[in-house]
Amino acid sequence: MSFYDNGEDEVESHYRVPKCFEGYPGIVHGGIQAAILDEIVGRVSLIEDFHAFMMSVRLDVKYRHPVPVEEPLHIVAKREVIRDRYARATGMIYLADGTLASEASLKLIQIPDEFRFKGDPADELGWRVDP
Repeated sequence: MSFYDNGEDEVESHYRVPKCFEGYPGIVHGGIQAAILDEIVGRVSLIEDFHAFMMSVRLDVKYRHPVPVEEPLHIVAKREVIRDRYARATGMIYLADGTLASEASLKLIQIPDEFRFKGDPADELGWRVDP
């Protein structure tokens, strides 16, 4: 997945989930949807500071509509609150026609010191950051 932020409070992605991640035939497994939402929401802490990694401590997902595999999805995360060590945000998966398929609310905390990156996080994770 590729992620893009608006520089303020929102991150988005466009993605097609491969067939190998289906639960029921033709439908994206709920655990994969949860992982997608967790990934995009985790990026809200990085909007102003690429080194401000946070991790999820609570993830509540609501599945509203089946998500078809291999169809274009629009995935959005919106930051609600961010403080030094705590953040709260929501994530949504939209189908191509704009239908809200699943949504999540997450609580995040700053990564504990013992798990922090030793060098540049982008290098350690293999991420490419475009200006």
